Formats: sequence, structure tokens, C-alpha cells
Amino acid sequence: MDKKIVLGVIAFVIITISVILMMPDNSVSTPDTLPWKITHPTPDTTRVFGITLGKSTLDEVANTYKYETELEISLFKPSDAKMGVEGFFEEVNFNGLKAKIIMTIAVPAEELQGMFQRGLRMNSTPSGKRITLTADDLARVRSLPVASLTYMPTTRLEESIIAKRFGEPAQRVREKKTNLVHWLYPQNGLDVVLDAKPFFQYLPPKDFELLRVPLLANGEILK
Repeated sequence: MDKKIVLGVIAFVIITISVILMMPDNSVSTPDTLPWKITHPTPDTTRVFGITLGKSTLDEVANTYKYETELEISLFKPSDAKMGVEGFFEEVNFNGLKAKIIMTIAVPAEELQGMFQRGLRMNSTPSGKRITLTADDLARVRSLPVASLTYMPTTRLEESIIAKRFGEPAQRVREKKTNLVHWLYPQNGLDVVLDAKPFFQYLPPKDFELLRVPLLANGEILK
């Protein structure tokens, strides 16, 4: 092979490796970003992924993960439930595990209707409607605390892993409509669903009945 071609190939490889090495690493690898790392700074709060539910504002969360992924915010009006405001990261990478995070924001009920009426546009989804908020309403939402959080990893997790990390759940409840089985840990403010698309729902223990009551009304307790 021509010496110039060989040298050109070597140079190309070196440049390519250099570019890869200089690319930003978007993964976050700390004990605080493990899904089973749950603490309770006070009896009324839950802290997970560096977010203290009921205390951390959406703006604080956005600043924490501003190099990870873009925060999206919208008012969601489900077809079968009350409307609320959600903030979500389409993809995060915690400890090598990619996931989506959805947060519900503690917007006072009396403000939601005004946000809905001022909405800039509305998009239909299979489960309801998403409304784009005005700049002023977005600023208001970002100043409010995160009420609950849903973590949706892209990798299916085995029951043995969850049992090892969290222990046996206080209850297992199967939804009648979907057959999804929820592992409930009220002491942790945690609901785990191990389906083909698993998810973890976190909320302060004091608010756990807001999740469990409707679940029991539409499901059955498993032995």
C-alpha cells in the first residue's frame, strides 16, 4: 500500500479517536442517581435522583440536569382524570441506564383552569390532550415544587433485583383493566411496575394514599 495512503489512514483514525474522546459524556454516575437510593429528609418528603419531592422546584431540577437533556413542560388534560402540569426529560442516563423522567408539578388547583384557557396550542394524544403554556405560565410553573416523579427505564428489570433492593412490598395490586401488577412500598412512597415497560412512581409517604386508593378501587390485591 502507498505510504501516503497508510499515513492518511492513520491520521484519520487519530482524528476520529480524538473527536470521540472530546465528545461530552452525558451520563450521570453517582449513588444519588440510583432508583433505589431513596431518603426522607423529613417524614413528609422523599428525596430521589437529587430531587426532594414537595420541596425542590422545577427550576432547581432543570438547573441540576441542564447538561443532561432538555426539560419539556406542558399542561396535560387526561380523558379520564384531572388535568395537571408535567415536566419531563425525554431521556436521561443515570449510571449507564437510560430512562425517561416525568414529574408532576404542585400547581394550585385554582390556577390550572386559567393556564388551560391561556394555552397557546393543543395537541391530542391517545390518553388526552397536551396544552402548550404561555411564557408567564411557564415561569410560574418553574417556580413551583415537584410533587411526584415517575422514572421509566428502557431496560426491563427482574423481580429478583427489585426484591433485593427494596425487599418484599407491603402489597401487590393488579389492575383489572391492564393486568399491570404494582408493588407498593408506602413507607418509601414508592410504586414499582415490572412490565415490558417498567416504571417507578415516587411521592412523599404522606401522599401515598392518593396513589393507592384509586389503584385499589380499580384493582385486586394479590396474595
